[in-house]
Amino acid sequence: MRKLLTLIASVAILSFTGCSSGSANPDAKSGLEGTLVSTYLVGEYVNSKDAQDKLQAAGFEIVASYKSVKKGTTIVFTNDALKAEAAKPGRAYAAVSRLFIDDKEKMISFTNPVYFGKAFMQDDYNHAVFNGVLESINSEFSGLKASKDQLAFDDLSGYHFMMGMPYYADADELGKPSASNADAVAKAHAYKKGKAVIFEIKLSENSTLLGYDLGKRTKKFVKKIGRANAAILPYCVAVENGQAQALNAKYYIALSYPLLDMGGFMGIATVPGAIEKDLAKAFKK
Repeated sequence: MRKLLTLIASVAILSFTGCSSGSANPDAKSGLEGTLVSTYLVGEYVNSKDAQDKLQAAGFEIVASYKSVKKGTTIVFTNDALKAEAAKPGRAYAAVSRLFIDDKEKMISFTNPVYFGKAFMQDDYNHAVFNGVLESINSEFSGLKASKDQLAFDDLSGYHFMMGMPYYADADELGKPSASNADAVAKAHAYKKGKAVIFEIKLSENSTLLGYDLGKRTKKFVKKIGRANAAILPYCVAVENGQAQALNAKYYIALSYPLLDMGGFMGIATVPGAIEKDLAKAFKK
């Protein structure tokens, strides 16, 4: 009976995101071409402890539990399949998925692994892996529904907000390259005695993903443009071949808030620069 309910839930969510081909080949058709994909999957409230238990039952590793907003927690999680994909050059951000638990509004919101997987993996996107993550989530969290936030699947790998705005590849380099990945990661842990590092995932000898705590003032932008999407925090820093970098905030905020219009962006005009400044502090030397 449980397997039947899981299957029904998967079909319900994919009805908002298109049909799955199940192909294991990165270049194969996903079945989502020409469709809209939801940014988030929204469900009924589950407290943090129970949510973490469910994620572990679904085969996920809990990486961090982070207070992203007042009365709100982001749970960061991963599995071996995600880490294997993220170990590929330039793909570290795909290592994790996120669940935002809103204790104020009494709701939960998952980052859609298909949406962010396609955006972060670009031409390396393997639908079988990221759709598999979605199915694992559905196996423990029934009744998830597509958010109003959405973008066309075909646009995700080349997404930018508008002309002149950054793409995925236009990442911010944070300081000069270190002699090794270990040296760069050590800098992050040395800054503020390591208090800014929320999590660390070693993906390979030359690739590490760090979850990073932005300054108290900087991270208030989430409250201003919408706490429902607070899973955007903690911010991530990718360290590859000794170079620390982060997604350009103008790209990442737009990707995470696809309903945000130009007026909304103007209201947080100073935030992208503040984010880059906060992240770069640990890697200056």
